[in-house]
Amino acid sequence: MNSLTIFEFDKVVEAKAGAVGLAVPKRVFAWLETQSLRSNEASPGWLKPTQLNSQRAIQVTSYVGVIRAPCGYQIEVLPKTGRDTSPEQARALLIEMLKCLAGFRHIRTASADLVAERMPLLEVFIQQFLMAVGSLVKHGLRSDYVVRQDNLFALRGRLLVARQISQNLVRRDRFFTEHDEFSQDRAENRLIHTALRHVLTLCRSQESQRVARELGFVFADVPRSVDVALDIQRIRLDRGMGYYEPALDWAKLILQSLSPISGMGKHHAPSLLFPMEAVFEAYVEKHLARQLRDDFVLKAQASSQHLVAHDAQRWFRLKPDLLVKQKQTTRLVLDTKWKLLDSAKKNRREKYQLSQADFYQMYAYGHHYLDGNGDIVLIYPKTDAFAEPLPVFEFPKANGMRLWVLPFCLTKRQLMLPASPAFDVTFIQDNSNKARADNLDAVPA
Repeated sequence: MNSLTIFEFDKVVEAKAGAVGLAVPKRVFAWLETQSLRSNEASPGWLKPTQLNSQRAIQVTSYVGVIRAPCGYQIEVLPKTGRDTSPEQARALLIEMLKCLAGFRHIRTASADLVAERMPLLEVFIQQFLMAVGSLVKHGLRSDYVVRQDNLFALRGRLLVARQISQNLVRRDRFFTEHDEFSQDRAENRLIHTALRHVLTLCRSQESQRVARELGFVFADVPRSVDVALDIQRIRLDRGMGYYEPALDWAKLILQSLSPISGMGKHHAPSLLFPMEAVFEAYVEKHLARQLRDDFVLKAQASSQHLVAHDAQRWFRLKPDLLVKQKQTTRLVLDTKWKLLDSAKKNRREKYQLSQADFYQMYAYGHHYLDGNGDIVLIYPKTDAFAEPLPVFEFPKANGMRLWVLPFCLTKRQLMLPASPAFDVTFIQDNSNKARADNLDAVPA
């Protein structure tokens, strides 16, 4: 078995006699351990060393996707909300959420197909790339004029006198020229051809390998990219080349290790990993805008306010995830959190599993974006344990400010709203919010 499916924050151990838990081969575990100990500050902590039943273990943090070891072993990491459902449902939900993430808007796979085929994530993305290239081929490859220098038997273009003298002094039948050639050898085609060759080493599906080879024949006259980074800079989509965009987006992801982060190290081991906080934020941003009334707009990543001023400078920028604005007035400040709450843990010790730091953060947002008077919102994924809005939180020293903790239904793509005038004015309401909350299917925690 060359693959393993786990969920966020699961732990894996080395496969050996007496091993307890999710086990991977020795060389894979050694590679994971090396990755978890990397000290590069630019590398996010997507793995961390830990213990499980007195065994050395590696824990995946809040990243989902595919970890691919140099030997080809794949570990598929799915969202923690799917732990009590099935890998197929969790995978389908993740694909739907990734459609909202910048760079993955070209995903066209239906969730039902994913569940039926039980296709691993890496194969899903390879299939999407091949579909995009297939669509491009139907429209036809674009050519462009490319400057060539060559020693020809006939004069073509401009004669390069210096090179002619140095190379053809005794060869009167040759002409060293510089000329324009109408060719398919352009940066866009080179990148796609290179990506097609690369996916042949990644995919395990025989059907995908067959399609990749067939598409490769279309690019037979196009050389592979020698410098991928330079060719990416040379991309120029002329008028009428919009159909190139999906294939190029996928090609860039494939050639840049398929991932917002890299687990390559010294080995060519591309991973496809996504921070779930960013995925959830993008998902909420896209679908929450549809719930707003016409005169309200959703603004993402506001950063106009700072925490303090010092010596005529403003320090510590405050960046809430979302603002609901009515013309130039901010009505709501919202922040998304990819954490699981439990409504049953209503006590001073457990506090629904809420974070004190998140409350401090929202308190600062409310004072600077709402002048201490209005509603601030924390949005968490809806689960069986957290299916309805929590009672409002009051601030004793800021009587005009209220904090709400609301669930967002991942399957229905809706924010569950409390009974409050602030939300009645801002959001499109059903006749009965409670009835809607009861009818929506929760994603089990």
